[in-house]
Amino acid sequence: MKRIVVGMSGSSGVIYGIRILEILRENPEVQTHLILSHAAKMNIGIETDWALQDVEQLADEVHNIKNISASIASGSFHTDGMIVVPCSMKTLSGIANSYAENLIIRAADVMLKERRRLVIVPRESPLHTGHCELMLKASKIGAIICPPAPAFYTDPKTIDDIINHSVARVLDLFDIESDSLKRWQGNV
Repeated sequence: MKRIVVGMSGSSGVIYGIRILEILRENPEVQTHLILSHAAKMNIGIETDWALQDVEQLADEVHNIKNISASIASGSFHTDGMIVVPCSMKTLSGIANSYAENLIIRAADVMLKERRRLVIVPRESPLHTGHCELMLKASKIGAIICPPAPAFYTDPKTIDDIINHSVARVLDLFDIESDSLKRWQGNV
């Protein structure tokens, strides 16, 4: 069984985190641990029709962002990796600078120190040099930076098609297949 930590921080794009949880919930071979920032909780209400409790029910275990003593705060608790989706610039800064002021950043720091997969899905645009430097720094210490970039070769018809493709590409980084991923077959 795979164990994946999902951290949702306060930038726009909480639907990406919700969709990841939906897909992983359908996979009996994956156990999910969820951490939500206060701003992520607020954005769920602003950006989606989801109720916070319904999002939390998608995860196998929900951790309080203030609980630095949670299981996922220790490298001795085995996980297969973590996805921070969406990742605010504040959270990215904490990760890049090892400033573990909350459980999202501490769990991400554990992934890096244990050499486990950490995928950061940043949601900010446009980017200034400081944002780019933070992404570079995070990448240099082992994180994978994976902005949600739409692929138009898939001929998306809806916003859901675009979201599903971006989410499937993130899950692909963990060798988790999703039916929503249309792979490039070459120009035929």
